[in-house]
Amino acid sequence: MRFIFFLSFPLYALDQATKWLALRFIAPEEMRIVIPEFFALVFVTNTGAAFGSFKNNNLFFIALSCVALVFVLTLLLRPPRDTWRDVSLALLFAGVMGNLTDRFLHGHVIDFLLFDLHVPFAHPWPAFNVADACICTAVICFIVHSLRQDKAQRADSVGSRD
Repeated sequence: MRFIFFLSFPLYALDQATKWLALRFIAPEEMRIVIPEFFALVFVTNTGAAFGSFKNNNLFFIALSCVALVFVLTLLLRPPRDTWRDVSLALLFAGVMGNLTDRFLHGHVIDFLLFDLHVPFAHPWPAFNVADACICTAVICFIVHSLRQDKAQRADSVGSRD
């Protein structure tokens, strides 16, 4: 539960504060170059999912987000405790809450971070926000957690055969 207070809530607040700043200071047709040919601030709205897929499905994503929040909270509140799992869930909670808040308040998600990685599949990378970064980081943490568990289980099974 401590991860919600010390990780989820600050990241949720950062997400909402940065989106408020984007709403207030960046016009929809404007691009503010921060690092030339690499990073800019933009104002993009998204009624779909990642990379703008499944556009105009805001109600579906509101329902899906609500189900995800119940699932995440259920997992966070029950044992067994594992740091990688709890950090992953706390990041996922922050990201889902951030984008869900946008969907309720604005009818779409606000994206404003635009990177150009100068590679064919990311030229530029689609605009995203702090909540999206939390969700992606949560997925990476889940993968690390799963790999660590698999490795520990294999080590246990090898040790039990001896």
